[in-house]
Parts: sequence; structure tokens; C-alpha cells
Amino acid sequence: METARPAAYLPYVTKGAAVIITDLANEVSRRVEAVGDGLSEALFEPVIRIGVTGLARSGKTVFITSLVSNLLDRGRMSQVAAISEGRVLGAYLQPQPDVTVPRFDYENHRAALLGPKPHWPESTRAVSELRLSLKVQPAGLLAGLQKPRTVHLDIVDYPGEWLLDLALLDKSYEEWSAEVLDRLVARPEGADYLDAIKDVDGSAKLDEPQAQALAQGFTDYLNTARDAGYYDCTPGRFLLPGDLAGSPVLTFAPLPAGDAPRRSLAREMARRFEAYKSKVVKPFFQDHFARIDRQVVLVDALGAIHRGPKAVEDMRQAMTDILSAFRPGRNAFLNRLLLGKRVERILFAATKADHLHHRQHGKLTAIMEALTRDARDRAQFAGAKTQSLSLASLRTTVEETVDHKGRQLDCVRGTLLDGGKQAAFFPGELPEDPNHILSAAKSGADQWLKDDYQFMAFAPAELTLKPGFGPPHIRLDRAAQFLIGDRL
Repeated sequence: METARPAAYLPYVTKGAAVIITDLANEVSRRVEAVGDGLSEALFEPVIRIGVTGLARSGKTVFITSLVSNLLDRGRMSQVAAISEGRVLGAYLQPQPDVTVPRFDYENHRAALLGPKPHWPESTRAVSELRLSLKVQPAGLLAGLQKPRTVHLDIVDYPGEWLLDLALLDKSYEEWSAEVLDRLVARPEGADYLDAIKDVDGSAKLDEPQAQALAQGFTDYLNTARDAGYYDCTPGRFLLPGDLAGSPVLTFAPLPAGDAPRRSLAREMARRFEAYKSKVVKPFFQDHFARIDRQVVLVDALGAIHRGPKAVEDMRQAMTDILSAFRPGRNAFLNRLLLGKRVERILFAATKADHLHHRQHGKLTAIMEALTRDARDRAQFAGAKTQSLSLASLRTTVEETVDHKGRQLDCVRGTLLDGGKQAAFFPGELPEDPNHILSAAKSGADQWLKDDYQFMAFAPAELTLKPGFGPPHIRLDRAAQFLIGDRL
């Protein structure tokens, strides 16, 4: 005879079944949407979704603004084959298809960079999108018999502060807490928070004012750590909360391991951590990252080198964590219809190459390749094409050679961001072998053994552009050729 289940058990089963059914329905809905998008792109006008991501201060906003400007006025884009062959007949901006995502503020960003008093635009604070459409004449033997077609570029900008949250999806609250607290021990910026939790009993009953105070203290640490140049500042929404500010989903903080009975402080922190993953991080991944065709990962490698070996190693680990969240692979048509999109191409770009004389650009590219080796190997194994290069989305300097105590120094000259004065600057000589940088970084050295690398911050230069020419850059056209050249 079957034993009757307790009445309290039935609502639990019903609720669990409802959650499973809802998840399945959402997944089916996304697959149906993917099928519709795939058929539309294959039969009518192809769409290339380009994700632009990067760590803090990597120049995502400037990259997108300059890329769009140079595709609208293509005089400086000779490395894009379709442009040099004269097959790109026109380009224009139009409304993006997703009306729920803010539009990338291209016009105001361009005015900031190219106006009478040029300045750097505001950094990314939320997801935004822009559609640029290209009218392209097909190539090949039968090109003369075909009409021009339209190729849409949907460029999606992501806040750098949110990127590393993707690595939280595979971690429990206990694992995340242990990793964060281990890092704080070695950082002066973490001293205040460690002192605040010294006498906190995680097994005690939840006290909401105490939880809010701990979350605020941890947020203060994250802001200080980011300003100090650290990259592993998760959760990212603590830094840019938007409309989630003050909500319980952002009211948790790491605590030492221990007992966590029901209704305790530690249990509630863990519950809110899981809610953050399911309600904030997963939707962000599903709605944006999982739909990307081509990916740009921008890195301020020069800034990390300037801050020292530990900053370089911190950046290398952060990039590996970011790339682990993507699903790289060849975008076969049938696979796209049935399984969703995969990232086909990933570009790793070291920005601010104009802060170095061109003789050192090859060294910077080699360092970038070495820094991203683990991530690139993983992506290539999955079938994605990858490329590393050094670029400047907007060139702010000119080059000159200066005689200094009988030594010829390859310098760059520009307008200093602090003070507005013109200055020639020699940042130091990057090593021929990038392992000299990586070995010191991986060993945890406090400073470089032989060299001291200095990099100045330059302001945008005043420009007068010729008709048909976008703003000056370094290798932005090579980046565009890798990202979209095969589809043009």
C-alpha cells in the first residue's frame, strides 16, 4: 500500500515542477527565436553580431565610435578587402532591431572626440547596441549578375565591470567567499573589510542592517580595488548597480566558512549570491553573450605593465575567466538553427598602441599573444579563429626621435591629459621576448627586474578631417577585416 505524502510536500513538488517547466519553456522560446533569426539572415539580409568587451579602461567606447565613423567614411580603411576593392557602396546607421536595449550614443561620443574641445567620452555604464548597415556588391565570377546586398552589423557594447561575473556561474557562495578573502589578505585595500568581519558570526540570526553594512563595506573595497588597477572586482553590479541599487540581490558579501543554519546571516548571504547568479548574471549571458557571432576583447596591456608584474598576472587570469564563458566554434548553419550561435572569431587587441613608437608595436603584439595564449588555445581547439594585434582606435600622438645624452630615443608626442601641455615621451623599451614579462608576472614579483615602464595618459588631439575620411587610427582596419571581412 502506497504511503500518502505529507500535504506540505505537494506544494514543493508543484513549485519545483513549475520552475522546471518555466525553464524549459524559456529555452524552447529562445531556440524558436534562434531558428527564426537564422532563417531570416540566411534568406534575406545577413546580420553579424559583434560583441565588444574588455576590462576597465580598455577603450571600448572609443573603439566602437571610431570603428563606426571609419566605416561610414572609409578613406582610412584600406586593409578591409571589400573596401579597397570598391565593393562597399554605402553605409548608414539605422534603428536596431532590439528596442529594449539602449542605443549606443554614437553621435555624442563622436562629438566628444572630434569636437572643437576634444575629450574622452564617458565610459560604458550599461549594455548598449548600434546597427550599422553596409551596401555591398558581391564578389566572384557572377558578381556582375548580382545586385548589391545589405549586411547589417549589430555592435553590442558591454560594461567591463560586468564581464567577470560570468565566471561566478560555476562557483558556490562558499567557493567565491574563500577566493575573495584570500585575495583581500594580500591587498592593503582589503584591510578595512577584513577588520569589519573579524567579529562577525555568520551562524547568528540575520540582522538586515548588519547585512547592508557588510555589503556597503565590500562595495567600498571593490571601488578602491578597481581604482588601484585590479581586475577581479566581482560582483560587477556592485560597481554599476543601475536600477538594482539597494535591492537584496546586491546585499551580500563574502564571509569565512562556518556553520550556516536556517535564517542565519551566512545562509541568507548564500541565498542572495545564488539569486544574483540566476536573476542577474544568467539573463545577461542568455540575452546578450550567447547571441554573439564575433567577439572583440580589448585590453589595456600597457596600463597593466606600468602597474607591475602582479597587475599583469591579474589581467591574464581575468581574460582567461572571461573567455571561459563563451562558446566558441564554427557557426555551421544547421548548428545555429538547432543549437544556437557560437562565437566564430575572437580578436584580442592591446589598445593605446599610439602611446608607443611604431618600432615597439610588434613587441606589444607579442606580449598580447603571450598573455592570451591559454584563452586562444581553448578557443582554437573549439574551432574558432583568433587573432591578436596592437591598435589605437583613435591616434592621439605623433612620433619623433629625440637625442638624449648621445642616445637616440624613439618617442611619441601628444597633449597630456593632466595639464594639457604638449610633451615628448619615451615609455621605456619593451623586451623582445614576452616571457620576460610573463615569467615575472607568474612568479608574483613585486616589480620588474631591470626596467621601469612608464606610460602617460594623452588627451584626444584637435583634428580637421578631410571629406570621406574617418578619424586617424592604428590597425583599426586590420581589426575590421578580421572581424567582418569574410562576410563582405
